Amino acid sequence: MLYFIAIVAPAEINDPVLVWKKYMEEQYGCTVALRSPAHITLVPPFTMKEDRENELGEYLQQFSSAEKSFTINLKDFDNFKPRVIFLHVEPGEALLQLKERLELYLLSLEKFPVKKEERPFHPHITIANRDLNKKDFPKAWAYFQSLSFSATFTADSIYLLKHNNKEWEMAARFPLI
Repeated sequence: MLYFIAIVAPAEINDPVLVWKKYMEEQYGCTVALRSPAHITLVPPFTMKEDRENELGEYLQQFSSAEKSFTINLKDFDNFKPRVIFLHVEPGEALLQLKERLELYLLSLEKFPVKKEERPFHPHITIANRDLNKKDFPKAWAYFQSLSFSATFTADSIYLLKHNNKEWEMAARFPLI
């Protein structure tokens, strides 16, 4: 099974994100981003046998029970040219440190197929990604550049998400203190 670990945005963030994802589906045929809730990826997708899920959950519970909740600020939109459009997550030390501690913790266990992320951490909430046609990117990006959005939410949990061969579902929630 395919899994990843993320902070899932609350409904008041997910609702407008869903509207934007549906706009991208209607205008450009983009459907990939619709397959997951609005989230900030902490540990990118990895393959693991489903019978290991509970064991991983126990370790994630242990980890999260020592981590403090914190505020996440969202402001407008940004992109990774030439295909990805996302809601911009303002950089914050708490988020960066949570991601680093989680990655180091899972790697130190040497029990799960998690790899060290080599790319710099650039937290974001995806609106459209790999199925946005490169030729459509300029027009789609111009639309999102014309919008403004600002919101804040409390990151009070991390989630284990699992792919059910159709979409990503929240397999487990691990509250932060």
